[in-house]
Amino acid sequence: MSDFQKNIFDHLKKKANIDAEDVFNVANSVQNANFKDEKTVRRLVRQLAKIANKPVSKQKEDKIVEAITKQDMPLDMNTLGKFLKG
Repeated sequence: MSDFQKNIFDHLKKKANIDAEDVFNVANSVQNANFKDEKTVRRLVRQLAKIANKPVSKQKEDKIVEAITKQDMPLDMNTLGKFLKG
């Protein structure tokens, strides 16, 4: 791991209490994920909410899962992050 990467992960740990291992686990889980599969998407949403320490209501989770599986929204981490916050 480069010093730059270490600094990023140190910053995430300090500011958001997110471990590098959590980031790698999520990244690995989405590498070959089927985003049309509701179970897969629901699991990812729950993982991200847990890592971000943001509660997601069942209603909000359902909306996020539906939007992703039906491809009603562009799928990138920034968009998903905004959806979780909103």
